[in-house]
Amino acid sequence: MLTQKSETAFNKAKDVIPGGVDSPVRAFKSVEGTPLFIEKGEGAYLVDVDGNRYIDFVQSWGPLIFGHGDKKIEDAVIDAVKQGLSFGAPTEVETKLASEICMMFDCMDKVRFVSSGTEAVMSAIRLARGFTGRDDIVKFEGCYHGHSDSLLVQAGSGAVTFGTPSSPGVPADLTKHTLLAKYNDLESVKKCFENSDDIACIIIEPIAGNMGLVPADEIFLEGLRTLCDKHGALLIYDEVMSGFRASLKGAQGLTAVIPDIVTFGKVIGGGMPVGAFGARREIMDKLSPDGPVYQAGTLSGNPIAMNAGLASLTKLKSIENLYSSLEAKAKRLTQGLKAAANSVGIPLQVDVRGSMFGFFFNANPVKNFDDALRSDTEMFARFHQMMLQEGVYLACSQFETGFISTEMSDEMIDKVIEVSQKVFKELS
Repeated sequence: MLTQKSETAFNKAKDVIPGGVDSPVRAFKSVEGTPLFIEKGEGAYLVDVDGNRYIDFVQSWGPLIFGHGDKKIEDAVIDAVKQGLSFGAPTEVETKLASEICMMFDCMDKVRFVSSGTEAVMSAIRLARGFTGRDDIVKFEGCYHGHSDSLLVQAGSGAVTFGTPSSPGVPADLTKHTLLAKYNDLESVKKCFENSDDIACIIIEPIAGNMGLVPADEIFLEGLRTLCDKHGALLIYDEVMSGFRASLKGAQGLTAVIPDIVTFGKVIGGGMPVGAFGARREIMDKLSPDGPVYQAGTLSGNPIAMNAGLASLTKLKSIENLYSSLEAKAKRLTQGLKAAANSVGIPLQVDVRGSMFGFFFNANPVKNFDDALRSDTEMFARFHQMMLQEGVYLACSQFETGFISTEMSDEMIDKVIEVSQKVFKELS
């Protein structure tokens, strides 16, 4: 596989862009390779600047549930572009998309659109603080909620601690209000409430996607709901990744536990930059201009993203058995990978939620971030490099999630499994 053009492009990019990329994971640091510069996407495939084709299991980190270049979404975008790129004023399509989303979730009467998942989560936390009149928040080790200051924290020496900044430029005065708990460990959350009577909310990815795919146990979510109700805190589901991916209702289609606030992104933009957060009426009515909690954005609800999102959701709802079909393909892939790895003595843990899948080079099940960190990241890096050589594009980190699109056939997946058998033999 030739990659000279990607290597040249990367070197040029590093002269004018920090690290040569606009989001750190794209630099391929954890897989020790040169990032591939992409020229175009076609259905289930990516094509790089050297002309190499790859089956794409990243799908722009989730939003492209119908693959690259879906005609219905492209047509919606092109039609919208012809009317103007952005107005900084309300449009009817915002209301249409908001109505579609609100009708699907019992916990949501109103929704506000923003331009990214980071912005959605940041705004949801501000709203929770404004609604409760409290300052502290609880988050979980291994859950990523964007790069806003209050959420860039690292664990301290204790099992539960107030967070300290994990990035220069983040004031400790902000992260001291963030308490860290262990995913799928209710006792660690109880300790947070013992340490603070000023907790506004718990925020969690109910299906974690940024420590690899790690779903929350149902009994754990039930416990979080009980703690929030007992202490007057709000429960926020970060479904930026899992929303409309794990099921038509995201994680909420797979659990009986109802949150107070939900954040969305990815799929509701159909590939365009978008985010959203929503809740029941009494919470959302605290938001400006109806209430005192301020939030704004010039490009929020821009018509291009709204039309793409409406086309995406309309298509999602129109296809019978869509998610069961996608899940069957995800299970076909992960079970095939596991069998291939185990056949040569390589331990592999796998999991699937709807069209989301994950795997760890780990001898034991992964239930939290500590478990994930025990995975063999060097093995993953070698596996990633070798699969790229075979035309398979996987997420470039052990701690990311993969995605199935409707454009992937069983034959494609069987080909990937066949290729993996060859790679695992070489790795062993």
